[in-house]
Amino acid sequence: MANVVIVGAQWGDEGKGKVVDIYTENANAVVRYQGGNNAGHTLVVGNEKTVLHLIPSGILHEGKKCIIGNGVVLDPKVFIHEIEELKKKGYMKDESQLVIDRNVHIIMPYHKAIDIARENKPGERRIGTTGRGIGPTYEDKVGRRGIRLSDLVNPHVFAQKLKEFLPEKNFILEGFLKDTPIDEQDILDEYNSYGEVLKKYMGNTSLLLDTCRKNDENILFEGAQGSLLDVDHGTYPYVTSSSTIAGGASTGTGFGPRFINEVIGISKAYVTRVGEGPFPTELLDEMGERLRKAGSEFGATTGRPRRTGWFDAVALREAVRTNGLSGLAITKLDVLSELESIKVCTAYSYHGELLEEFPHDANVLKECKPVYEEVDGWGCDICSVTEFDQFPQKVKDYLKKLEEITGCPVVLASVGPRRDQTIQLRNPFSK
Repeated sequence: MANVVIVGAQWGDEGKGKVVDIYTENANAVVRYQGGNNAGHTLVVGNEKTVLHLIPSGILHEGKKCIIGNGVVLDPKVFIHEIEELKKKGYMKDESQLVIDRNVHIIMPYHKAIDIARENKPGERRIGTTGRGIGPTYEDKVGRRGIRLSDLVNPHVFAQKLKEFLPEKNFILEGFLKDTPIDEQDILDEYNSYGEVLKKYMGNTSLLLDTCRKNDENILFEGAQGSLLDVDHGTYPYVTSSSTIAGGASTGTGFGPRFINEVIGISKAYVTRVGEGPFPTELLDEMGERLRKAGSEFGATTGRPRRTGWFDAVALREAVRTNGLSGLAITKLDVLSELESIKVCTAYSYHGELLEEFPHDANVLKECKPVYEEVDGWGCDICSVTEFDQFPQKVKDYLKKLEEITGCPVVLASVGPRRDQTIQLRNPFSK
């Protein structure tokens, strides 16, 4: 038995969906523990691409338990649409395969309206949110004004809570954000129908996961976004609203941290970021555009072009420490194939001072300049490589360099979007 947590080790979009899909072969249960439909995982099976926003990637495998933990915030409309699309493709023949925790918080129409209005308000500092209502939903969760799945499936309780909470939301929308108020009856009509669909998936995921553990089953915990977007440990305030680091796997599911065996961090062979916020190695030149085009760097959820930059070992070392990473999965190595030389950031320069540790102050970080080491590129296509020994020596040297400067071993390398374009150096489930 092994319980493995998968986290993004950068600013998200590292290719977690594919890696989770690979590791699901060894898992009995796959669990999503934080975030909402602001995250998107793209999986390619054969020539078919599937984008998942809420449902764990394990849903593409028959017989795997797929669990949405209490740390997730859920948009019922998006969730139901995702189920419909999966069924069209022949997945989810057994609906008992999927369980949502009863304590999941529900994204309401006013959450989305407030999210969008805040981003568009003149004079306001833009965070670069997806406008999906994620942040406002977590605000209400912490403020004890949230509506949970167990409330939604009970029409009387739901109507009571909506009547209590909606006037304040409409006051904010109208009075402060100068936007349109939302009608209570419209919400009731729409969301009561959602409750009817969702109630068959509701369960106690903490209890379910503990049963899996006691039965010596393998559990895979699937994070969303990246470690540097963690609400506490990321580049605040340019972060998401949940705990994206490995510790969130326990708080977001009710699974004790003592039972977690491995934490694998997913990192691109370079770095990308979506939205606002400091990004020391960002490339605003032809090379940045070259990486964007070669890596198809456009958001799975929003379609927004991603900002691109060289690999940042300072940021990665932060992720190694805060997550307790036991291994790195390096994705998109193939994107660097045609480059004659590759830069790697090993430290920052801040007003003449050399920084080797990641500064948590966004005001400091935005003034940091990368200190680079240059390594040789390999200048050839590696997409057909299936074994580590088949890599050109310069690819092996690059991976070894990443291990040395981050202090974490590489356990997987990806050379393309398909399942078969993956080289495993060590399987975290093989104990």
